[in-house]
Amino acid sequence: MEVKKSSKANLEKGKSLSFLMGLVLALSVVFVALEWHSLDAMGDDGTDKVDIADMEDVMFIPDQQQEPETPPEETPVETVEVALPEEFKVVDNNTEVVKIALVSVDEKKPLPPAPVITQAPPQEVEQEEQIFEFVESNPVPPGGSQEALLKWIARTLQYPEIAAENGVQGKVIVQFVVEKDGSISKATVVRGVDASLDKEALRVINKMDKWQPGKQGGKPVRVKYTLPIQFKLQ
Repeated sequence: MEVKKSSKANLEKGKSLSFLMGLVLALSVVFVALEWHSLDAMGDDGTDKVDIADMEDVMFIPDQQQEPETPPEETPVETVEVALPEEFKVVDNNTEVVKIALVSVDEKKPLPPAPVITQAPPQEVEQEEQIFEFVESNPVPPGGSQEALLKWIARTLQYPEIAAENGVQGKVIVQFVVEKDGSISKATVVRGVDASLDKEALRVINKMDKWQPGKQGGKPVRVKYTLPIQFKLQ
């Protein structure tokens, strides 16, 4: 018996086949489009192309290396050695202890008066009176004149033997002070010749009698006097 297929069944089969072919064609077009876009994005050497215009706004920040933190310096701790005694002295409990008695003070009883300390009055320092070099009235030597004084000096002088043997001679200048009472003080050699001659000149000056003191304003004053003494061998 021959089976006859209806025309409706053939029509349904043709629609299914056409749908599958259209789907395959559409997928092929999509695949080709994707491959073309991939090739366009790659350069001639096969590497990816980068658009320079897109890189202008890109900023490269170098890697910042953090410096290693240095540990804080440790402050050396000073050690103090305490010297301990080598031996400990044990105190015997039987040692007698000195007791100090406390004296109570009676507030009603008056205290003895404090000693009065008296200070000695300050000693007055005597100021040396002025010594004049120029006065209204000059001192007058013993004998009343300079000539009488020189004659007395010539008679009183004793030529030192050592100086005479060595032929030493010259002028010794002596300076002294005629005090207010006419006495002589502070005799000294201003210019000497020989130690023996200087000593003899001072001996003679200190041996002189009192002078008439010099005066300033009508009052006796201290006057400095200079006298040359000549030592000459005959």
